Amino acid sequence: MKDIDTADIRRLDGSLLLVFRELSRTRRTTEAARRLGITQSTVSHALARLRDLFGDPLFVRRPYGLEPTPRALELAPRIDGLIDMAGALMTPEGGFEPARSERCFRLAAPEFVAALIGSHLAQTFQREAPRASFAVDFLLGGAALEALRRGEIDLVLGQFPSLPPGIEAETLYQDRFCIVVRKRHPKVRGAIDKRNFAKLPNVFASPSGGTSIANATIPSPSIVSTVALVPHWLTALTMVSASDAIATCPRRLAKRMAGALDLQIIDAAFAGPPFAVSAVRRTGPADAGIDWLLGAVRAAVRATDPG
Repeated sequence: MKDIDTADIRRLDGSLLLVFRELSRTRRTTEAARRLGITQSTVSHALARLRDLFGDPLFVRRPYGLEPTPRALELAPRIDGLIDMAGALMTPEGGFEPARSERCFRLAAPEFVAALIGSHLAQTFQREAPRASFAVDFLLGGAALEALRRGEIDLVLGQFPSLPPGIEAETLYQDRFCIVVRKRHPKVRGAIDKRNFAKLPNVFASPSGGTSIANATIPSPSIVSTVALVPHWLTALTMVSASDAIATCPRRLAKRMAGALDLQIIDAAFAGPPFAVSAVRRTGPADAGIDWLLGAVRAAVRATDPG
């Protein structure tokens, strides 16, 4: 067994771990500083110390924010675990105990996120909190945030370019759109260009009930042949699996369902821009139950990472 280097342990104080976690979640120094209640320069100084300690850049600046290195991705769950254990030491008696809790947690999430992580989240509940439960509401955008503010929802999952005061978010994962067709499609052989994409019948999923979300994922909405507009991506995938229609879909969901529905996934830059899915909660008094729920959601996301 390797001897513990106490000098390195002394260099790794708790504040550095907290900065690492917030940078990993938010991918922005300004947002990490805001959530920790410190200055951006303090975050930058802490990141420099972390880079020196681990001998790795950890987070690389990109136009869209900070991109974690492979080493940072490896460290993230370990550091989350260390912080969670430290938090457990500080939890007073009578705090949240998953094994005994009968709480019903309320989540708001788009259908594609619920479909992606729901089964893994249920397994965590069965294993760690068998008497607790969770309920999912397909609230989106401002309606979900308002329900969160009123205390009707414990945790919101989704895409939020901006947030009102009293709300905090962390990035759960990055995703992108892809094109999905059934295997052995007569007109698609592993690749597709914009012209053929526009000619084939398209099934669009629009969770909001309108056309803007669906059409935002295609290059030229006016020239695309639309055969159906449906509210859920799972419905679109099921329709595509039994027809010669095609669909655009979040790639993680497509990857998860491809085997069961006998689908092939086609990556194309014109399918749509990348996007982030975040977890959003209220700021304010600590809630150990929601902390546990968020940890369970993170674990479910990791379990669905296509690699």
